Amino acid sequence: MFVRITTDPTPRPTSLGELGITSDSNPKVSLNEFTYKKGTEIYGETEPADYVYQVKTGAVRSYKLLSDGRRQIGAFHLVGDIFGLENGNEHRFTAEAIVSTTVRLIKRRSLEMVAESDAMVSRNLLSMTTDNLQHAENHMLLLGRKTSLERVAAFLIEMDRRLTAAGVMPLPMSRRDIADYLGLTLETVSRALSRLHEHGIIGFIGSNQRQIVLLNRRQLATLDLQN
Repeated sequence: MFVRITTDPTPRPTSLGELGITSDSNPKVSLNEFTYKKGTEIYGETEPADYVYQVKTGAVRSYKLLSDGRRQIGAFHLVGDIFGLENGNEHRFTAEAIVSTTVRLIKRRSLEMVAESDAMVSRNLLSMTTDNLQHAENHMLLLGRKTSLERVAAFLIEMDRRLTAAGVMPLPMSRRDIADYLGLTLETVSRALSRLHEHGIIGFIGSNQRQIVLLNRRQLATLDLQN
C-alpha cells in the first residue's frame, strides 16, 4: 500500500544522483516519495517487481515466512540503501517498514531504459546486483557456520559500518528482528548482548538498549571468524 506524503500527485523530475546512482549524463527521471507507518508492508513476496526503492528516512526489513510460520529476515535496508532490484519479474522477499519510513521509488523499466544508453548507470546496477549477491553469500555463511556469539558479533560489526555516528550505533530494529536475521531465538540474542556488555565490549545508552556503543572493536572483531 502506497501512502503518499505530498498532495501533489505528479512525479517529481529529478536526477539519478538523488537516488544514489551516478551518471555521465545525469539524466532526469521521475521519482515519487511515499511514507509507511511502522510495520506497514511496502511490497509482498511474489508481487510484480515494477519499482526500485531507496530509503530516505527510517529503515526497512526484507523477509520470508517459512512453512512452519517462522520469519527469516534476509536484509536490513537503511538510509540511502536501494532495494527491490530483482533479477526476475517478481519480488523474492516481503519488504516492511521497521519504523516510520519514507522511500523514494522509480519505475524499474525507466531505470533500465536509462541504463541501456548510459554505461555508468549500467555499471551501477551491475554493482548493486553483485553487492546483493555478496551479502546473500555472507549471510548464508553466518547462518550455517557461526556460533550464536559470532553471529551477534558479525551483526554488530555490520551495523557499526553502516550506522555508527558520533560513536553511537542507533539500532532501528528490535532484538526480535535481530534474532530473525541471525537465525537465533530472542533469548539467545539477549544473552549474547549481555555477555558482550559484561565483558566491556559494548555499552548501552537508554532504557530500551537500542543505542549501542562499541567499546572494544578489536575484541569484537576476534569473535567474527569471517574477519
